Amino acid sequence: MEGDVTDTVEATATVCDFDPMSGSIPATKVEITVSCRNLLDRDTFSKSDPLVVLYTQGAESKQWREFGRTEVIDNTLNPDFVRKYILDYFFEEKQNLRFDVYDIDSKSPDLAKHVYCTLGEIVGSPASRLEKQLVGIPGKTCGTIILSAEELGNCRDYATMQFCANKLDKKDFFGKSDPFMVFYRSNEDGTFTICHKTEVVKNTLNPVWEPFSIPVRALCNGDYERTIKVEVYDWDRDGSHDFIGEFTTSYKDLCRCQSQLNVYEVVNPKKKLKKKRYINSGTVSLLSFNVESEHTFLDYIKGGTQIHFTVAIDFTASNGNPSQSTSLHYMNPYQMNAYAMALKAVGEIIQDYDSDKMFPALGFGAKLPPDGRVSHEFPLNGNVENPYCNGIEGILEAYHQSLKTVQLYGPTNFAPVVNHVARYAAAVQDGSQYFVLLIITDGVISDMAQTKEAIVNAAKLPMSIIIVGVGQAEFDAMVELDGDDVRISSRGKLAERDIVQFVPFRDYMDRTGNHVLSMARLAKDVLAEIPDQLISYMKSRAIKPCPLPPVYSSCVQPETESV
Repeated sequence: MEGDVTDTVEATATVCDFDPMSGSIPATKVEITVSCRNLLDRDTFSKSDPLVVLYTQGAESKQWREFGRTEVIDNTLNPDFVRKYILDYFFEEKQNLRFDVYDIDSKSPDLAKHVYCTLGEIVGSPASRLEKQLVGIPGKTCGTIILSAEELGNCRDYATMQFCANKLDKKDFFGKSDPFMVFYRSNEDGTFTICHKTEVVKNTLNPVWEPFSIPVRALCNGDYERTIKVEVYDWDRDGSHDFIGEFTTSYKDLCRCQSQLNVYEVVNPKKKLKKKRYINSGTVSLLSFNVESEHTFLDYIKGGTQIHFTVAIDFTASNGNPSQSTSLHYMNPYQMNAYAMALKAVGEIIQDYDSDKMFPALGFGAKLPPDGRVSHEFPLNGNVENPYCNGIEGILEAYHQSLKTVQLYGPTNFAPVVNHVARYAAAVQDGSQYFVLLIITDGVISDMAQTKEAIVNAAKLPMSIIIVGVGQAEFDAMVELDGDDVRISSRGKLAERDIVQFVPFRDYMDRTGNHVLSMARLAKDVLAEIPDQLISYMKSRAIKPCPLPPVYSSCVQPETESV
């Protein structure tokens, strides 16, 4: 998974949130920056290529789950990682963390195993900076890991800027330099934290870098006069990048955009000390600077965006005879089967964002009465004209009824139900509605090429797809659909967005048989990506949240077309 970790939704209290019998815990967001020093060198002909993975521990299960990972930095034993972890910090809770350090291309990838600490330990250290010895490789000194915490301000602005440089120093023997820039924000204790690296522009002393966007809080954490330091380097393949020079600025200065104040002399302090006639190592100019406010998931929900939930259930014969206890569809009178648990876990959270609580429920892979026709897109309630069920309980009732009337068959085709929801999403692309399709399945997909094409087409639309695998089958193909590591493509066309989240339900089953806990874990993970997927669609179409109606007026939602 890409561990690029983003801000979660901030809850806003209203009068109707007030409940004197319940507790409401405010969370502060803390950004963790990771650096390492003197790492073990595991590569024969170059230095290690380190990566750090953060694991958090569940309060009830005590199981470690991956929270996120840094980027890989090539050929260095002293990495300063750009990618941050953003965590909710609760003063009254012990929040256990584990950091594992890896060399990404080594046959023995571990550089250190299991560095443990708590979030409170980092925050409570002097200047909120904790250094710990790396251990885990017998007989080896593994170096240190440095963890820094900074409380994030509430600034939601993003700055987009572009720079160019002129007459930078030539650093390569056979060619010109390959320059890139590294941006650092200053901390309250006088140290600096890396916050952005530009791309490398090859073989030029006058580079023009691509525009980039960065949260304003990452640049200055809300202090517009805080110093921003920029270092300019010549890239080298072996990781020993040559320092060209540096300059400083501030967010306040950058806001002035193109002016004489935003042409910066790149100075190498060592050269300046040694050479009396030294002026600079080139100049860097700001070409453009623009600031926009970043809208949150909650902004869209407050503005009236409705989330429409559709479920599609696998009725193929590989699930087993529903009348037998070995079947995944077996209706045990004392507990829900995996299909019902997955449906209830996800549906009970999503239903809060749909005003009418009426949900289309579909099945696929079954023979239907009276003629035994195979269908991959049939309504669970038997009503083709109106496949809607009243609430999650209505879906469960229709699901149970279908098991008594259809014959489980095959194959396992996803494309028809994906295209079904996509047709309705295509009709409403103004940001007023967003569609979530939950597919629950037990096995290997039969129409992979058609499904990939359907997902690539759906990625342009206001919709997301959650796939929950039940049973003990291998779900390798589902990981490809997920698209976290490699964006899904069809006929040479890449999906515009990552809209699929796949999880195997068995990974969330509580060992003690606590199904409530199992369902809570499943819902938390599969729904975690929906807010960012909704925001990515809105941003791609430049859709802003509708303004909030006055508190004294009633907001009437337009009627929506049936799915």
